[in-house]
Amino acid sequence: MSGGEQEGARGGGRHPSSTALAVDPHRPVSAPRVRTAPRSYGSRRGAGPRPCILLLLVVLVALAGAVEGQQKRDETLQSEQKKLQQTQKRLKEEREKAAAARARETSLLAELEQIEQRLGEKQAEVGRLAARIKRTQADIATLRGEIMRLEGQRGGQEEALARRLRVMYRVHAQGGALPLILSGDDPVTRAMAVRHLASLAVLDARLIREYRGTSDRLADRKGREEGRQQELAALHAEAQTEQAEVDREAAKRRTLLARVRDERAYHERMVGELTEASRRLEAFISELQARQRRLAKVPPPKGGIEPPGVGFGNLRGRLPWPAEGRIVVPFGAQVHPRFGTRTFRNGVDIEAAEGTDVTTVYAGHVIYTGWFKGYGNLIIVDHGSEYYTLYAHIAEIEVKEGEDVRQGQRIGTVGDTASLAGPRLYFEVRYQGKPQDPAEWLRQRG
Repeated sequence: MSGGEQEGARGGGRHPSSTALAVDPHRPVSAPRVRTAPRSYGSRRGAGPRPCILLLLVVLVALAGAVEGQQKRDETLQSEQKKLQQTQKRLKEEREKAAAARARETSLLAELEQIEQRLGEKQAEVGRLAARIKRTQADIATLRGEIMRLEGQRGGQEEALARRLRVMYRVHAQGGALPLILSGDDPVTRAMAVRHLASLAVLDARLIREYRGTSDRLADRKGREEGRQQELAALHAEAQTEQAEVDREAAKRRTLLARVRDERAYHERMVGELTEASRRLEAFISELQARQRRLAKVPPPKGGIEPPGVGFGNLRGRLPWPAEGRIVVPFGAQVHPRFGTRTFRNGVDIEAAEGTDVTTVYAGHVIYTGWFKGYGNLIIVDHGSEYYTLYAHIAEIEVKEGEDVRQGQRIGTVGDTASLAGPRLYFEVRYQGKPQDPAEWLRQRG
């Protein structure tokens, strides 16, 4: 076998080269096989997919799963957000209901206090306006008096000027003053005539100046009176507006008190609040007593001691009344005739006309003045030896904390602040912080 054939045999079917064909011309020549490009791995028959395709498929599947998972998570998130919104909405509704309930359960005493404070402010403003109106009216009356006086004065001046004008007219009708001066031959007579005419001229000038001055003052007084009249009209209008506010607040107060008197729920709420107010007052008095003891460096008294028969304690049954009136609500346990509610009164209600003087029943030291919920304007007086008196529902407080007062001194006026039944004075007597029956301490009336 030739080298070319060996090479062809070793080539395992390679195409014969042109040299081999030329060497053996007698060998049949087969059609040459066309050599094609090798098939790819994936196109080979019976072979599996390439790794990149598999990777791509895995990625696509993973992405599809991720998208589906994300969609599920989004749906879950939206659902949770809806649940959260619904929960927040319910929470808001519940809060609104709770706020409405609290508004319905607002303290009647607090509501009454707000109304009375506004009412007191408006009444005080009406009082201030009334005082300004009174002063303005007095100013107008004074200005009118001055105007009348100036008009009378100016009328006299006008008459004097009219007389002088008539004289001057006659002189002018007779040819003037010069012929009168030259009519005489006596120099002395002419000199006297000149001096007389000069005096008349000076008098006329003075009359004219006085008339002008009076007219100016009269115009000034009339202008001031007009201004005062305008101010008075404005004050009247403002007073009417404030009085309308007073009437509205008073109507609110009457409506609230009517509910307290006529509706059981309102009445029972008010009774509970007044009972709580009484407890707060007792605690407050205890604090005041402790403060007074610290200031005086006196140890607290032992319980169960009878009131001493000295000073204030020596006047049981002989104290003067703090206001002219009669006791309409006594000390002690009370039962409401309509609703049957039970309360305990630590003092007495003395019915008196609004504005009646409130006076101290014994000399002492004022330790508190101001508003106290459930009692209105309150005054507490320390009489020494652990004795205290309390005066409530005051209209106008006329003493200050720290002030010493004598027996019978006016400390305020009867009012209806925080009162549920109109003008009256609430009066307490306390010994060592414990309430005493005031009727046993006040002198008996014939």
